[in-house]
Formats: sequence, structure tokens, C-alpha cells
Amino acid sequence: MKRLGFIGAGRMGLPMVRRLVAAGHEVCAVGRTPERRTALAGEGVRTADHAEDAVREADAALVCVFNDRQVRTVCLDGGLLDALPEGTALIVHTTVGPRTVQEIAERAEARGIAVLDAPVSGGPRDIVAGRLTVFAGGDEATVDRLRPVLAAYADPVLAVGPVGAGQSVKLVNNALFAAQLGLVSEATRLGRDLGVEESALLSALGHGSAASRALAGASSRGSAGRFITDVREFLDKDVAVVRQVADRLGVRLGALEPALAALDRAAPDRAGSSTSR
Repeated sequence: MKRLGFIGAGRMGLPMVRRLVAAGHEVCAVGRTPERRTALAGEGVRTADHAEDAVREADAALVCVFNDRQVRTVCLDGGLLDALPEGTALIVHTTVGPRTVQEIAERAEARGIAVLDAPVSGGPRDIVAGRLTVFAGGDEATVDRLRPVLAAYADPVLAVGPVGAGQSVKLVNNALFAAQLGLVSEATRLGRDLGVEESALLSALGHGSAASRALAGASSRGSAGRFITDVREFLDKDVAVVRQVADRLGVRLGALEPALAALDRAAPDRAGSSTSR
């Protein structure tokens, strides 16, 4: 059993917390409101008002907030690293820029705290099923040390290189997924122009060589536009980070860019079809 501090028990974090408790770990999670604390207590979780209080006695802390800014606020601007005991570990599940997690690691390691750069691929249903994918960036000893924690909800846990590599792999993954969605949107436009009903087209393509997870998601909704609407908040955030990192490093997105531009043009679903503006 591990004592774990958890920051960000929301859409993705809450099912993680449930799986951690079910696996026998002792979890203390941040609850900002009385209602949230009551709900977490009902899951068998100890609660804290602030991140520092959640991690003071932890063997490891997990951060699963929404974006880069929030990770920086919690890990660099706040007192989380000062509150974590020496010899513990910090797992960052949020998708951020590689440099952000490297800065966190530099500061943490000066205090004897190991950092695992651990963005994820999948959604709440994958967590519930224990099949979330983790792209783990960190030294081999840290990855192995934290596998028993991650195994509560993740399989596979893929070691991809040093701290920062996990975020880089996740950003490439989401850029490719977003580009595929942009192409699916364009394909449905072409299908409509050729007189094919969209849901029939999406279903048929899933049985051909065009099959992909992006296509499967669109087909499950019967519409590319509907699926894009469902995932846009999270996907737009990650694509923005990809573009910022690429621009800062002076690297090209190449053929991904026009496909991402097609996704940018994809309008919210109307009348069950994806349109472009």
C-alpha cells in the first residue's frame, strides 16, 4: 500500500482515485468545496483543502489538473514541492510542454524528489477498465518504482525516455490524432458532395483500410462534427501546446499542419453533420 496525495480529482482524476482506493492505496485528495470533500469522502478518500496538505505524508503525489498553467501554479508557484517529503515522487499526468515538466524535475531533484513525466492517452472509460496508456518519461528506476501505483488504472505503462520525453510523445500522439480528425472531417465533406449519407460512410470506412481511432470515434457518434465537438476542448488545448513548442524550438509540423487546419475549420455539429466554415 502507498500513501498518495492527489491533486485534480476531476473528469480524469476521480476515476483514477477510485481505482487507486480499490487497489488498496491510501489516498488524500484536494477538495476545494465542502460538497467536493463530501463526495470524495464517500469514495473512501481523505480530503484536504490545499495541495500542500494532501501530500505532506505521501509516498508519492499525483497531479492531474487541466493545463500547463495550472501545473505551473501547483508545482512551481505553490508549495507542493516544499511539502513533499524527501525521497518521495511526483507524477505529472497533465499534458504540458516538455520544458515545464523538466523545470519541475530540476527543482524537485534538488530536494531529493523523483519526477515521472506521465501524460496519458485514453479517457475515463479506459481508466475504469484499467487500460489507460501512460507515456512515461523518467529514469528507469523511477518508472519501475511507480509502476505498482500506475498499474491501478493504466496498462500499458510505456517508458519512452527521460523526463520531457513523455510529454513530447503525448504531443505528437495528439497532433496526429487531431490531424486524422481533420482528415475525417474533410472525408465526410467529400462523401456528402458525392451523395453519401455521413453515418453510412463513417460506418463503411471503419471496415476498410481507412480505419483509425479518429474514424471510430466519429462513427460511434454517427457524425464527424459531433465527435469533434465532444473532444474539442481537450484536443484544442493540446494542439495549441504542440504549436507553441514547435514554434519555440523552430521545428516544422510539416504535412500535419494542413490537416490540423482542417480541424480548425470544422464547425460544431449541426443537424448530425460536420461542416466547414
